Amino acid sequence: MRGAERPYRLDDQVGYILRLASQRHATLFLARLGSDLTPTQFAAMVRLAEMGQCSQNELGRQTAMDVATVKGVVDRLRAKGLVTQNADPGDKRRSLLSLSQKGKAMIADLHARGHAVTADTLEPLDPAEQETLLALLRRLV
Repeated sequence: MRGAERPYRLDDQVGYILRLASQRHATLFLARLGSDLTPTQFAAMVRLAEMGQCSQNELGRQTAMDVATVKGVVDRLRAKGLVTQNADPGDKRRSLLSLSQKGKAMIADLHARGHAVTADTLEPLDPAEQETLLALLRRLV
C-alpha cells in the first residue's frame, strides 16, 4: 500500500527514521570524539588526508558542504592549527589547503575513531544487514 491507501504514521516515514538514526549517530560520534572536532571538521580532515592538497571549493564539493559551511569549517581548522592554506603557485588568485603536521599526526587516530563510531552505529544489525543498509543508503545519495 502506498500514499493515501494507508494512514499516515510519523514512525513509518523515511525522513523521520533517518533523522532519528542521524541523532543516534551524532550522539555516538560525540562519545567517541568528544567536542574536539565536529562531524564536518572530521569529514574535512579525513577528505584532505585522502586527497592531499586541494582548493577550498574542491574540499566543499568532496565533503558535500556548501561554500559558507566549508569556509567556516576551514577557518576553524586553521585556527586549531590542523590545516594550512597557501597560495596556488599556478594561480595566485586561488589558495590551496592541506593538513598541517599536527593535522597529519591525527589522521590514524581519526580513522580508528571513525571506524569505532560506524561500528557503534551499526551494532544493532548483523554483518549482512550492515552491508545491506550501507548499500541502500548509498543508492539514496
